[in-house]
Amino acid sequence: MKLITTLLIAITLLGQAAVASELQGEAPDFTLPSLSGSNIKLSEKRGDVVMVNFWASWCGPCRQEMPLLDDLYSEYKDYGFVLLGVNVDEDSEKAKDLLEQVKVSFPVLLDPQGKVSALYDIDAMPSTVLIDRDGNQRYLHRGFKPGYEARYEEQVKALVLE
Repeated sequence: MKLITTLLIAITLLGQAAVASELQGEAPDFTLPSLSGSNIKLSEKRGDVVMVNFWASWCGPCRQEMPLLDDLYSEYKDYGFVLLGVNVDEDSEKAKDLLEQVKVSFPVLLDPQGKVSALYDIDAMPSTVLIDRDGNQRYLHRGFKPGYEARYEEQVKALVLE
């Protein structure tokens, strides 16, 4: 509950503004269960460009962003791009319910205790981390507004070509 309260405060402070920043350093490794039932470990994705998108079912901008992320995933997955959607709802049934309405083809992972979102210091919903092929964090995006997906594509394309 503390995580949700913190996130709601952060969303209120950020409003609709999307904030992006460059990052450095190795991405913290994690293993989370996916909705498909298998566990996914970030370090096993080394060699690919990885986008880790933290989202929640109660987050309006997350709902708006998800189909756009799915389009990006579909376009670049054959070029070594992996998208991992990390749901932070305490009740994973809420994530499943939302995904009945908003279909995505990328893997959705469950972080109901917020351990991975805490590991990445996530303080806004949605938040997206882009990781290069060497496992280094490169970009962090906090929030979402329409049109922001163009910046995602620009950064993904550059990282895929590195």
